[in-house]
Amino acid sequence: MNLKHPAAPWVAPFLYFILCLAVLPKLALPLRAELAFWLLSGLACVWIFSRRLLRFEARSPWLSIALGAGVFLLWIAPDTIWPGWRAHWLFSNPLFGEAGSRLPSGVWQDPAAVALRTARAVVLVPIVEELFWRGWLMRWIENADFERVPLGSWHARAFWITAVLFALEHGPYWEVGLLAGLAYNAWMVRTKCLGDLILAHAVTNACLCAWVLATGRFEYWM
Repeated sequence: MNLKHPAAPWVAPFLYFILCLAVLPKLALPLRAELAFWLLSGLACVWIFSRRLLRFEARSPWLSIALGAGVFLLWIAPDTIWPGWRAHWLFSNPLFGEAGSRLPSGVWQDPAAVALRTARAVVLVPIVEELFWRGWLMRWIENADFERVPLGSWHARAFWITAVLFALEHGPYWEVGLLAGLAYNAWMVRTKCLGDLILAHAVTNACLCAWVLATGRFEYWM
């Protein structure tokens, strides 16, 4: 990627995150070291490339918090209401994989590892994903010269393609990923504010982390 390209601040942190996802597990690092490197290097990448884009101000903070909590409830609803839902072939198959954590068993007994994994989900992931999905891709699909497309512009094709790709990113959780993508996309169209999306996404992930730690449902920590 041309690091001076206008898309770099929006895309580079996401690409780096995907690189870590692919490479770090293969290095067999101690768990704390892997989680710490992933979090700190990811935040450094955001700072280097994207800090000028980030204004942690939300136009509708309370509604963003409510939306984030609502998306969390949507995320856990199918498996909570219908035990065994995720084992259906529509979700667990060679294409989407199977629901299960990449973390070793017993990780919840290591407070440092839990804190690092939670921080990654609540702090890093919302920034990286919202820069890429709602900040860049929703605009780029409509016009390769994406800077000509204002944040939160409504274009049906871009809206739906972004939601579907966001769903596919979440593997066996694709159906709730689609609902989440639609909710986040709609909120971007409504608020036209990246800060609101980062806040909503962070609340969703924070609620999910709390749920995982309270219930031991570590399959949600893929």
